[in-house]
Amino acid sequence: MAEDNRVEDYPHEIHEQLTSFDSSVSSVKAMLDQLISMPRNDPLLKLDPLDQAKLDLMSAYALNSLFWMYLVTQGVNPRDHGIKQELERIRTYMNRVKEITDKKKAARLNKGAAARFVRNALYDAEEKESRKKTASKKTVDSVSDAPQSKRPKHERWS
Repeated sequence: MAEDNRVEDYPHEIHEQLTSFDSSVSSVKAMLDQLISMPRNDPLLKLDPLDQAKLDLMSAYALNSLFWMYLVTQGVNPRDHGIKQELERIRTYMNRVKEITDKKKAARLNKGAAARFVRNALYDAEEKESRKKTASKKTVDSVSDAPQSKRPKHERWS
């Protein structure tokens, strides 16, 4: 008979939704209990600073979101409460962590490889031949213009 009174407290149409909500709240409570019971210096939590920041931000956002839902169930408008600013602050930090992660993943420019790529993409066979001819003329001219050595030549070498 007590269950009949509980069912009559709210419209019958939302019974399934309330049951689903109750099971969801129970599962969230179980996860939170597990998270809270874990020591902070657990070897599993020995993460690099970026991953630790992600974990902390996720935890803070989840708890603040739960508080938002609590305020809604109590009939308080959360938009007028300080929780809204807190959630926005956490979102800002989450975006900063995302930017840092994206910068880490961004491709680095290898200047030497880029220069070789551009040089080979702009390669012209005729231009290379003209450079070789110019270089060989300069070599011949520089050899003929070079001062003669004052050392005597040996007969057998001449």
